[in-house]
Amino acid sequence: MGGSEPAASEPARVGAPLLAVYDEALPHVYGYVRARCESATVAEDLTADTFLAAAAAIQRPDPPPVSVRWLLGVARHKLADHWRREFREQRRLSLVARALDAEFDDPWEARLDAVLAHQTLSRLAPQHRAALTLRYVDDLPVREVAAALGRSEHATEALLTRARNAFRHTYPSTNREGERRG
Repeated sequence: MGGSEPAASEPARVGAPLLAVYDEALPHVYGYVRARCESATVAEDLTADTFLAAAAAIQRPDPPPVSVRWLLGVARHKLADHWRREFREQRRLSLVARALDAEFDDPWEARLDAVLAHQTLSRLAPQHRAALTLRYVDDLPVREVAAALGRSEHATEALLTRARNAFRHTYPSTNREGERRG
């Protein structure tokens, strides 16, 4: 009888560190993922995947220290996994994310540039979008981008070169000057 009670309380004891930061971490993790993916539904799924992976990690014999920062790292890996899956699944399909044909008469140039940059990123292949986002939005060094994408540093540098070229090639086709002329 007494032997079954400790076994029943074991998951609660192991999960206590994660539960302690859950309320604080949830908005940070979701916000991080949502700013980097195509839909709220995907962001919700990746957020859930992050916490499931964290729950599994803290049950290992030598669990990592649980913190918001650590959970954001787990989220970064889940996001990279998502981008890799998306690339494999949609390699031959064109991405759905076309800019509106309407002209932008908005006076806030900086905001428009950000919108255009976001639209341009959404038109890129998933591996290009992932590399550019990790490198320039998350400001990760190439070494960490390579680790997140599961590539060598050399392959990641080549990928970043191709991604920057793709961005430059795509960006002018979505910029306001081109729309006004067309």
